[in-house]
Amino acid sequence: MIIDTGNILLIGSILLFFSIIAGKAGFRFGVPILLLFLGVGMVCGSDGAGIQFNNPASAQFIGMIALSVILFSGGMDTKFSEIKPVLGQGVLLATLGVVLTTAFTGLFIYWVCGFFTDYAAISIPESLLMAAVMSSTDSASVFSILRSKKQGLKEKLRPMLELESGSNDPMAYMLTLLLIQIIQMPSGDLSWWQPFLMFIVQMSVGAVAGFLLGRLAVWMMNRLNMDNHSLYPILLLAFVFFIFSATELVKGNGYLAVYIAGLVVGNRKIQHKKSVITFFDGLSWLFQIVMFLTLGLLVNPHELVPVAVLGLFVSVFMVFFARPASVFVCLAPFRKMSRKAKLYVSWVGLRGAVPIIFATYPLIAQIHYANLIFNVVFFITIVSLLTQGTTVSKMAHLLDMAEKEPMKNNNFGMELPEEIKSAISEIEVSEKLLAKGNHLMDLTLPDNTLVVMVKRDKHFFIPRGRTLLDIGDKLLVITDNDEELENTYKELGIRDYLLQKNK
Repeated sequence: MIIDTGNILLIGSILLFFSIIAGKAGFRFGVPILLLFLGVGMVCGSDGAGIQFNNPASAQFIGMIALSVILFSGGMDTKFSEIKPVLGQGVLLATLGVVLTTAFTGLFIYWVCGFFTDYAAISIPESLLMAAVMSSTDSASVFSILRSKKQGLKEKLRPMLELESGSNDPMAYMLTLLLIQIIQMPSGDLSWWQPFLMFIVQMSVGAVAGFLLGRLAVWMMNRLNMDNHSLYPILLLAFVFFIFSATELVKGNGYLAVYIAGLVVGNRKIQHKKSVITFFDGLSWLFQIVMFLTLGLLVNPHELVPVAVLGLFVSVFMVFFARPASVFVCLAPFRKMSRKAKLYVSWVGLRGAVPIIFATYPLIAQIHYANLIFNVVFFITIVSLLTQGTTVSKMAHLLDMAEKEPMKNNNFGMELPEEIKSAISEIEVSEKLLAKGNHLMDLTLPDNTLVVMVKRDKHFFIPRGRTLLDIGDKLLVITDNDEELENTYKELGIRDYLLQKNK
């Protein structure tokens, strides 16, 4: 079946439907949901149901749009207060770590290809290109797996991993373009200072453009008074695409720009921020599904079989040597970080859609070993999601890096507008909380603090002073004295609580 304008909506809706159903079923068995999206595309592609899609340029364009939204949404969900303590670690992993991974893996690929008759003629630049394409950890995979599994991590590893995965794509993108340029350039015309200058310009312009245009987006969101509030998310979406394309137009790195712009917008007050975040969260998932489906349709599974042995060799090398070596070198200056924490960071080097998208660049540039690069990268992505993606939580417990994730959303579905300078809290009634009596009036709470609602099983009700509380009840608390409330919780031995503040 060939995709055309007459059936694209029908086919697309069926693929989306089956992807979501497969994702829901697979999540129960610990299978990464993004791998299932990829699998649905492969099953429905040329070697499966027969949907014909063989257009790397279209796949690249879809991936570019999807990554822009995913990176912006990831940046917007990241609190600067959380990444500030791990900013140095994250930046080193996202830059030097990618370069080291490319160097280690590229030299290994060049060496191991010498044992395969069909690939023995591959050059060092071509080997490095294959390595560069898959040198970054995938933001879509890391964001979705850590957040869907609600995996809490010690030593601030989660914000560091999310910062690395959200900001290392630009480096891999730059290395990919530079190596393609080097391969295509006649040997006599090769000037090493030009690629280096290109790298400096791209990263510098991308960072500055992301910050400035992010501030402009915040200014416009707060200055435009639109009667239709549903237009605010659309306005910000237009800004995302403008930031990416405008940055690319002035020779900057668009992926870095949208991620930094997301950080700027997410850490500042904007009108209707909660609804905007909800909109981008849903849109990010939609684009992840579309991106993985598209890439699944693009590959021909029968072409993965001949590269399986080479792919396994490279996968094992990347997981057990290249990634750990890069991580330990980058994190060597940070002596307070434990060895187990570094081992866990080494393990969560997930590959996903981004390397596959970057693998379309050699295809479009018609590099000699482009098909080999694409198929090996696709195979390694599947291996990474199957091995590392399914063991994110298990490895955290094995290395004693796991902890309970702090509550982020209350069970009442209530949030206060940012202009209200109060805090909303949720706690669960325990025996210790009822030590002075089981009536609401017996609770020890600071002044200017009210319990406004109780959830008991599936029922909600507004309490009074003489309301009897049961162990397991959820209490919704509103306070103007959040610091004192936190101290009260600590004195009562309450650790599992949610406190959302508006400052």
